[in-house]
Amino acid sequence: MLVYSNLDFIRQRHNCLKKVLTLMDIIRKIKVSLKSRSTFEGAGVRLKRAFAYADSSLDPFLLLDDFHSDDPNDYIRGFPWHPHRGIETITYMLHGKIEHGDSLGNGGVIEAGDVQWMTAGSGIIHQEMPKKDEQNTLLWGFQLWANLPPSHKMMNPRYRDVKKITIPEIYLNNDNIKIKIISGEINGVKGPVQDVITEPQYLDVTINPNSEFVHHVGKEKNAFAYTIEGEGFFDDSKEKLLGNEMLIIFREGDSIKISTENNPVRFLLLSGKPLREPVAWRGPIVMNTEQELDVAFREYQTGAFLKHKQ
Repeated sequence: MLVYSNLDFIRQRHNCLKKVLTLMDIIRKIKVSLKSRSTFEGAGVRLKRAFAYADSSLDPFLLLDDFHSDDPNDYIRGFPWHPHRGIETITYMLHGKIEHGDSLGNGGVIEAGDVQWMTAGSGIIHQEMPKKDEQNTLLWGFQLWANLPPSHKMMNPRYRDVKKITIPEIYLNNDNIKIKIISGEINGVKGPVQDVITEPQYLDVTINPNSEFVHHVGKEKNAFAYTIEGEGFFDDSKEKLLGNEMLIIFREGDSIKISTENNPVRFLLLSGKPLREPVAWRGPIVMNTEQELDVAFREYQTGAFLKHKQ
């Protein structure tokens, strides 16, 4: 893990930026807050679904699942071999282990703190199978789907196994804010996942009690948060404390302001450039037209789905 807590210039720069933002930026209001809902996916994995739909306020993101259980019966069946085309899938682990394998020949295990960033592009077939641990049965992680623009729907698929040690962790505001930067940049510190078409920022943020975090997103991006632990206020109105497993979709604006009272809060914060393209979505495949979907499923059935193999 890369820790920057001793770099005073980061804190000083953040404080200066915070003052400028307070004077000039428009703080985003909450458009809607929703509790994630229980569902089953894969071969029978019980999980919480934050969202799974194409929405202009979430574009370019399509789905966020929260799998969190200490009962192996809820997850051990996993996600056997299945196809994807036209999207990127991002899996971020907090606890437990998942074994990955795909049609490109990639394989391995992602553990607590690791990220699997897979660009399906023209087509990939993969599996994600939880590893049983008799000593610690807790499995907890998130899977995010990000759409690809029409120009990259049929790009070469790729797989990135991002280890915890490569993910920067910075501390701001007298160490009251801890941020793990999976992708994007804060104060000159970049996450390990770069060169992604929609320029997403993926942050894991923890705010101590009685603290405040102001983060510049920019007018051009959509943004949402998903709460992991604790509770906080997710705009400057401070009308309602939002706790665990809540999806918060933000309205337009420049910056996001999140604050706490007596308890800390931990959340995922995502932002990205909207594609503003038509979405045709069926199961694990996302294209722009129904005709493209028909082609994809026909190719999968006839063995012509994979354009790039091992």
